[in-house]
Amino acid sequence: MSAKELRDKTPDQLREQLVELKKEQFNLRFQQATSQLENPARMRAARREAARVLTVLNQKAAAAAE
Repeated sequence: MSAKELRDKTPDQLREQLVELKKEQFNLRFQQATSQLENPARMRAARREAARVLTVLNQKAAAAAE
């Protein structure tokens, strides 16, 4: 999901999405540890998506503080 799409969401929606991404990262780590991970690139993508969500959340918080 692009940053532009994320900026259209509310902070509550972004927090929910962040929780889902963290759960996905957790499950991917377990799959990797048990050698069941089919797509290793998905770990990197999930980590980057979570960072993107956090960035947009921080931008919204900074804008609200001003």
